[in-house]
Amino acid sequence: MSSFLPAAQEQSKPKLLDQIRQLMRLRHYSLRTEEAYVGWIRRYILFHGKRHPRELDDKHVSEFLSSLAINGHVAASTQNQVLNALLFLYKEIIQHQLGFVGNALRVKRPPKVPVVLSPGEVRAVLSQLHGQYRLMAQLLYGSGLRLLECLR
Repeated sequence: MSSFLPAAQEQSKPKLLDQIRQLMRLRHYSLRTEEAYVGWIRRYILFHGKRHPRELDDKHVSEFLSSLAINGHVAASTQNQVLNALLFLYKEIIQHQLGFVGNALRVKRPPKVPVVLSPGEVRAVLSQLHGQYRLMAQLLYGSGLRLLECLR
C-alpha cells in the first residue's frame, strides 16, 4: 500500500488556481481580491494558449499587459491590479522573481480631481437616512470602511 503513496500525493496536489486561493485565504486577503487575482491569472494563462506560467517569462507578462492596454482598453488601476496578481503568482506560488516588466505599454492615468463634501453637505445627506442605513452611512463616513466590509 505504501508504494502507492507518492502517486496519491502527486494526484492530490492542488491545481494552480486552487493553490492561489489557498494561499490568499491563509494570508487573509479579501474575497474580492482573491476573485480578481484568480480571474486575471486565468485570463493570462488563456491569453498564452493555456501554457503553464512556469513556461512563461517577463516578456509574456509584458505582452499580456500591453494587450490589455491596447485591445482591452482597461483603466490604469485595472492594469496595476493585473500586474500585482501576476507578481503574486510568480513570487508566491511559482517562487520565481520576475524581472523588469517596464517595456509593457502602460495606460496613462487621468488626473484625479477629488470629490469632497463639506461638513454641511455630509450632515444633509445623513439627515435623509434612517435606521440601519443611517448607521451604515455613518460607519462608512467615520471609519473609512469599504461598502462590503460594512455589509459583512
